[in-house]
Amino acid sequence: MGKEIPSRSEDYSLWYNELVKKADLAEHSDVRGCMVIKPYGYSIWEKMQQALDKMFKDTGHSNAYFPLFVPKSLFEAEEKNAEGFAKECAIVTHYRLKTDPNNKGKLIVDPEARLEEELVVRPTSEAIIWNTYKKWIQSYRDLPILVNQWANVVRWEMRTRLFLRTAEFLWQEGHTAHATADDAVRETVQMLDVYADFAENFMALPVVKGRKSEGERFPGAIDTYCIEAMMQDGKALQAGTSHFLGQNFAKAFNVQFTSKEGKLEHVWGTSWGVSTRLMGALIMAHSDDDGLVLPPKLAPIHVVIVPIFKTEEEFKKITDKVTEISSALRKQGYAVKYDSRDTHKPGFKFAEWELKGVPVRLAIGPRDLENGTVEVARRDTKEKKVMKMDEINTAIPALLDDIQNNIYQKALSYRNNMTTEVNSYDEMKKLLDEKGGFISAHWDGTMETEAAIKEETKATIRCIPLDAKEEEGKCIYTGKLSKRRVLFARAY
Repeated sequence: MGKEIPSRSEDYSLWYNELVKKADLAEHSDVRGCMVIKPYGYSIWEKMQQALDKMFKDTGHSNAYFPLFVPKSLFEAEEKNAEGFAKECAIVTHYRLKTDPNNKGKLIVDPEARLEEELVVRPTSEAIIWNTYKKWIQSYRDLPILVNQWANVVRWEMRTRLFLRTAEFLWQEGHTAHATADDAVRETVQMLDVYADFAENFMALPVVKGRKSEGERFPGAIDTYCIEAMMQDGKALQAGTSHFLGQNFAKAFNVQFTSKEGKLEHVWGTSWGVSTRLMGALIMAHSDDDGLVLPPKLAPIHVVIVPIFKTEEEFKKITDKVTEISSALRKQGYAVKYDSRDTHKPGFKFAEWELKGVPVRLAIGPRDLENGTVEVARRDTKEKKVMKMDEINTAIPALLDDIQNNIYQKALSYRNNMTTEVNSYDEMKKLLDEKGGFISAHWDGTMETEAAIKEETKATIRCIPLDAKEEEGKCIYTGKLSKRRVLFARAY
C-alpha cells in the first residue's frame, strides 16, 4: 500500500485527519461542518453504543426519544443554558419552499410559510425534556425518572475536525429527575463512574475523574463532573461529562411534586453525555504512524486471516483450514475476517489491516499446512510468532486480553509521564510550550485568574481531580492561598 499517512512527529494534526480518512472511518460531507461516518467507523461507534447502553440499563436507565426541534420560548426558559448555547444554534424559521417565479429551476423560501414560533435545532435536550417531565411528575411516587436518549445534536461550529468537532454529531444524553439533592448528586457521580469504567475497560483509555471549575461548567448546572484523557500530542480531551442541575430546570419549567410529607417541592435534576468525540479520543490516544491501534473490546474485527498461496489447489486447502479455525473462534464470540481477495497481494493486505487496526493477524501458507502451524502477528507491538494450529483456539482469547491490557498500560504510562507538578507560572508556561500534558498546580479559585491564564497560555483548568488531596499552597498566578492542586492543559 505504501506510506499512507504522515508521521505523528511530522504533523500530528495532518496525521489524525489522514488516518481518519485512509482507515475508512469518516469523511467530510458536502454540508459544511458535517461528516459522513463510514461503515467501518460506524461499526466502532456501534460497539461503543452497545457497551454503554448495557451499562446504562444495568444502572436502571431506560431509553426514550424526544423531538429534534425545540420551540425558542422553551429554549429561553433556563437563561444560563440558553445563553451558553445561543451562539451555536441553528434555527428553523419557515416550513415550506416554492418555485422561484423568476427562475423556474430554483426553489425559494415561501415568505408566507413563516413559523409562528421559531424552532431551535436541538443543541442539547434539557429544555424539551424538562418541559415534558412537567406532565410526567406529580408525586414523589413518580420519581426517580431515569431516562437516556441516543440522538444527534447540532452545534454550529465554524472550525471543524472529523469526530472531534462537527456541526452535527451523535451522542447519548441522560436526563434524570429526583426527589432529593442527595439522590441527584449520587446519580451524577454514578454516571461519571460509568463513563470512567467504559473509558478504561473498553477504550483502554486512562482518565482523570474530576469536577469542572465554574468557568468551564455546563451552562445551567450547579456542578459539572468530567473525565479527562491525555492524547499523544500532549493535549487533553474531555471524554465525558455528568451534570448536577440542582433545581434550575425544574424551576424554569415549573416541575414540582408532592413529597411524602405532603409539601409541594421542585424536582432535582441531572444530565450526562458522551458523543462521537470518543472516536477521536480512541484514535489519538493509541494509534501510531502505521494506522489505527484498536483495543480488542471495540474492534469490529478481532482477527483477520490472510492466505498465502500460488495455486488454486493451495488456496482451496488453506480455505478449508481457515473455515475450521474461523468457526471455532466465532463460536467463542470473536469477529473473524478471511481476506480471500485474489486482487491483492499478501503484503498489501497486511498493510491495509494494520492501517485499520485489527488486533490480530494470522497468515497461513502451504508450509504452515504441512507443519500444522500459523504465523500470528499482534497489531499493538508488531510482534510475530509461529504457533501450532491446534493452540489457536485457546491462544487467541488470551492474546486479545493481553493486547487490551497492554494498550491501556502504554497509555497510562504515557499519561503519568505527561503529568507534571509545577509551583511557578514561568515553569508552567515553559512546560506548556516544550512538553505539554497535564500540569498540576495551585489556583486561587477565581474565574478572573482562570480567564487570565487561559488568555495568556491557551491552557484551561481541565478539572479539579476528585482524588486531589488537601495541600496548602500558593496560586501560581496571583500568589494567593490555595488548598489543592488542579489540572491545567491545552485541550481539544
